[in-house]
Amino acid sequence: MSKFFSDYKKQIFPVGLILILALSRLVPHPWNFTPVIAVAIMSGYFFKNIYFSLSILLIAMLIADVFIGFYENMFFVYLSLMFIAFVFFKISKKINFKNLFAYSFAGSLIFFILSNFGVWILGSPGVDNLPYDKNLNGLIECYILAIPFFGNTFLSTVIFSYPGIFIYRSLATRSSAR
Repeated sequence: MSKFFSDYKKQIFPVGLILILALSRLVPHPWNFTPVIAVAIMSGYFFKNIYFSLSILLIAMLIADVFIGFYENMFFVYLSLMFIAFVFFKISKKINFKNLFAYSFAGSLIFFILSNFGVWILGSPGVDNLPYDKNLNGLIECYILAIPFFGNTFLSTVIFSYPGIFIYRSLATRSSAR
């Protein structure tokens, strides 16, 4: 029974942090400056069970989207976040402060590629509020026009990832020292 409570206590902080960060999407922010990719990276890192990791991420996103509103590209956004969480779950033992910067870039790039592919394939409006052409030129145009948003995506991922993992490791070290 004490192992159950010990495991339960270890999960409270990560679950709480992920929910808080996902719900921070409700606070006004610059375009694409949200903790969602950091949350996907951290959920893959924090939890030993991939299904629990993906469930927490999905629930946190859905709760925020209930308030923000559902949107056309939601499937591709969720797909990219689930893929990021899965990838970082698989390499979670390799995540440390030295390579977190590169992993933040990789997570941001995965999100950029998949979510903007969704914008293109779903016919979301591009320049002049017209949908992108359904050919290679239209896809390239979509990616090029999305580049300005990538900076905020990457910067926010770095800014939210480092403190989250630092706090998690600090608490784990502190609780094991007792």
